[in-house]
Amino acid sequence: MTMQTRVFVVHMFSSLGSLFFTKAKEIGMMSKGFVWIITDGLANLIDSLNPSAVEAMNGTLGVESYVPKSIELDNFTMRWYMRSRNDHPNDPTLKLSIFGLWSYDTIWAVARAAEKAEVTKTKFQRLPALKNYSSSKTVENSRNGPAVLKAILQTKFDGLSGYFDLTDGQLQVSMFQIINVVGKAHRVIGFWSAQNGISQQSDQRRPNTRYWGTTHNLNIVIWPGESTEVPRGWEIPTKGKKLLVGIVTGGSYPKYIDAKESLTGEIKASGLAIEIFEEAVKRLPYALPFEYVVFNTTENISSSYDDFVNQVYLKKYDIAVGDITIRYNRSLYVDFTLPYIESGIAMIVPVKESVDKNAWIFLKPLTPGMWFGTIILFIYTGIVIWLLELLGNNKNVSGPIPRQLATMIYFSLFEEKEKVKRLTSRIILVIWLFFLVVLKSSYTASLTSMLTVQQLQPTVTNVDELLKTGQPVGYGRGSYIKGLLEELGFDASKIKPYMMPLKHCKGYTMVGPIYKTAGFGYALQKGSPLAGDISQAILNITGGDTIIQIEKKWIGDQNNCQNVGTISGTGSLTFDSFAGPIIATGVASTASLVVALIIYLSKNKQVGPENGDSEQISPPENGEDEESQCQQAARARGMHQQTNKVMGNDSLVTGRGERIHSLWVSSSARF
Repeated sequence: MTMQTRVFVVHMFSSLGSLFFTKAKEIGMMSKGFVWIITDGLANLIDSLNPSAVEAMNGTLGVESYVPKSIELDNFTMRWYMRSRNDHPNDPTLKLSIFGLWSYDTIWAVARAAEKAEVTKTKFQRLPALKNYSSSKTVENSRNGPAVLKAILQTKFDGLSGYFDLTDGQLQVSMFQIINVVGKAHRVIGFWSAQNGISQQSDQRRPNTRYWGTTHNLNIVIWPGESTEVPRGWEIPTKGKKLLVGIVTGGSYPKYIDAKESLTGEIKASGLAIEIFEEAVKRLPYALPFEYVVFNTTENISSSYDDFVNQVYLKKYDIAVGDITIRYNRSLYVDFTLPYIESGIAMIVPVKESVDKNAWIFLKPLTPGMWFGTIILFIYTGIVIWLLELLGNNKNVSGPIPRQLATMIYFSLFEEKEKVKRLTSRIILVIWLFFLVVLKSSYTASLTSMLTVQQLQPTVTNVDELLKTGQPVGYGRGSYIKGLLEELGFDASKIKPYMMPLKHCKGYTMVGPIYKTAGFGYALQKGSPLAGDISQAILNITGGDTIIQIEKKWIGDQNNCQNVGTISGTGSLTFDSFAGPIIATGVASTASLVVALIIYLSKNKQVGPENGDSEQISPPENGEDEESQCQQAARARGMHQQTNKVMGNDSLVTGRGERIHSLWVSSSARF
């Protein structure tokens, strides 16, 4: 009763079996939670046992040889009971068992074999080794024995016990039936055969499934204690020793696990791993008394968590509790519960300022591509507006080349109604200036951030850099990370253990990649029935609000550092950041220029120069309308008429002797 197991297989004679189960019931081992299985040696004779012994076996499972029903068996059984009553009137309880049927079939097998061997006369001979045997009875050997034995081994027939086969000198039982002792009798639960496995019916066939193990079609089992609930097969003993729980001290993270010994010698453990374990024990469906045993890693520098887990394999602890990483090599010799928290490996490295605040820092807000693209767009926009105004005869774009270049730059920077006349030019300038406003605001904000906010970058970004530079790396003492670093190629002299936990606060940051692990779990001995129950309890804890409260209590303040996580980049503005305004400006400028060129070329084709010798008035300058041009022509005609009246001829002589020719205005003059 002090053992953990609750499943027992009983293999003994019927006389001893009756006494055994009577005593087991007296001490309470036939109650709920126990499982008893009897072999066929006892199950085949259960009908012959005393009713009180059968009653003590209530809830027991057994396997007995299956005897198929037949008319021959019924007739023989009737004759048996009639004969037994006559021969044994004082023992009416004598019942026919499978052993009696086998005996009956064996006699028939011998008789058939003798007939087949044609034994007509019995012949015996004395054995040589027994010539000097001093006994009144002489042991002799039949000369027909080998022939009869050969015939017996070849005899196969359907007897009272079923198919009777003595191949290889052993009776081949083709089928067993599974029985359940209930009350003072037993009932059949199912059948088993080597060909069909377990089935509910004796004639059920499964030609394609050997050793069928499904039990959902079997009859309900009444277990000890008259329970229909399937026992777990084991229990924590209440009268035995307590569960030994190994805990580690001297680790790098006391918030996960720590232990102290009181003046009375009692060990008090604390930490995240301890609280989750104790909470899981409370949620088990049974009492689990335990006591802590300390494994101190500070006493031996070479001690590691591998050594701690190995204590479970050596059976010094029943379970190891702590921040134990579930690893493949450890799972080869211990069983792990489900992880109670996730875990991984990352690097914590120093950081440095990434931007030098020198005289050229004003160029940093924009990338080189952005600077180049903005200048090209600036020049292109000025050229487009200049061409549009030139096609519109704007006098502001006329003059020497330097003046026109200055006008083009002016158009790209400012918008004035006095300078720009065409509507399309003003639309392009509005879009362009909108882009400049957005760019200016973004540039100012980025430059201000670079000048006022500290921009930090990690000094090391990956493990390969550490391997190339040969810099030393640190790890928590006792952790398996040392072995991992050696696997990655680090020299053993460059790997340094540390005792106190590290925080990646000011001046440090965490960089990737993060090597994923299966998480933290508890280690148990191989095959321990506690693994499944504690894992279910952990799932119950981690699936609710309890785990949040526990983590908040122990590790809730671990992320209160100023710069946690990966540091961002410089924040320089790229060309892609302004793709929308840039495309809008370019499309508007190009489309307007193309439309203006088409209109200009179409007008030049429709209107050409007039024939004649008359002098034409030059095209009016930009800014004069048709009304002013007509007034100038009318004044010219009046001057011509007045001159003809005064002179009467084609010329007028001034006081200086100069002649003013009359001015003729051709009716075909263009305005």
